[in-house]
Amino acid sequence: MKIPYLPLKRVNDLYIDDIRAAVNQVIDSGWYLKGEATARFEADYARYIGTSHCIGVGNGLDALTLILRAYMELGVINEGDEIIVPANTFIATILAVTGNRLVPVLVEPDAETLQIDDRQIEQAITGRTRAILIVHLYGRCAYTDRIGELCRHYHLKLIEDNAQAHGCTFNGRHTGSLGDAAGHSFYPGKNLGALGDAGAVTTNDDQLATVVAALGNYGSRQKYVHDFQGRNSRIDDMQAAVLDVKLRHLDEANHRRQAIAAYYINNVENPQLHIPVSGRDCVWHIFPIFSEHRDALRDYLRQNGVETQIHYPTPPHRQRCYESWSAQSLPVTELLSARELSLPCHQAMTQKEADRVVSLLTQFK
Repeated sequence: MKIPYLPLKRVNDLYIDDIRAAVNQVIDSGWYLKGEATARFEADYARYIGTSHCIGVGNGLDALTLILRAYMELGVINEGDEIIVPANTFIATILAVTGNRLVPVLVEPDAETLQIDDRQIEQAITGRTRAILIVHLYGRCAYTDRIGELCRHYHLKLIEDNAQAHGCTFNGRHTGSLGDAAGHSFYPGKNLGALGDAGAVTTNDDQLATVVAALGNYGSRQKYVHDFQGRNSRIDDMQAAVLDVKLRHLDEANHRRQAIAAYYINNVENPQLHIPVSGRDCVWHIFPIFSEHRDALRDYLRQNGVETQIHYPTPPHRQRCYESWSAQSLPVTELLSARELSLPCHQAMTQKEADRVVSLLTQFK
């Protein structure tokens, strides 16, 4: 039995008739950018997340980049200011900071929750700190009451990277609505995935929303009038239409992911493997396990037909593009990156496939 990590065709086939109808409607409309499909998705997604605004953009990196840039245009953040970020994240989070000539301050994760360790944040705050950028890694909420308290006490902006946590909640509120602004990625493999690149910014800040929308539209709020040195970063109507279809099924899809994850947690019995038990509201964009023998485990699963991924084999501070940071001591981040292995976990996965994965993991020696 071959078990792919994430078979996108199988996932999209769950909704294929509605997707085709939505795409055909856009084609027939003759309007492909900033049209009705985009406006409808932006309204629906804002309502789902629980914010006043959703601005569709080109991708998740652009979403974070434009949030920070908008704060700079508004005078809230200035070049050279510091942004606290988790050390264990996909590099896009860091690129958004350095791309705006801001300084990322890397904070270690909690080894059990895998999220930024809120016990270590305060010691990283300086007179140049302007924001905390949390990442809801793997689909688990990174926000804590302590982080909210720190932001209020030190007058910091709270920005969420919600690329991996569509549908995740904290005390009944969706991630993406917990801070001052949030960036979302709709890369095809996400819980809410487009058929290409797409992203969004959500916020309750009217002024920020206006500036983000302008920055992503060549710096323009009115045609041929350019208030900012902007860029072209817009979601297209085709992707918006697809996302609007899949948004209607997001909670159901996440429930299936949660069922697969619970099955793994409750049935894998192997002392060589560590499976962090996440909160009930985790939406499991990624299901991670950890092993001192990660590479051998991955080879064993591959030989038995199970495809896996590693998130992420090299942390940002060890990447060549940030080689000046390589002397930083971030042992928890480095340990996680050396031991993490991601298992198949998605809404199109069958029980037979899950049984096979559990059996193989239990037998691994």
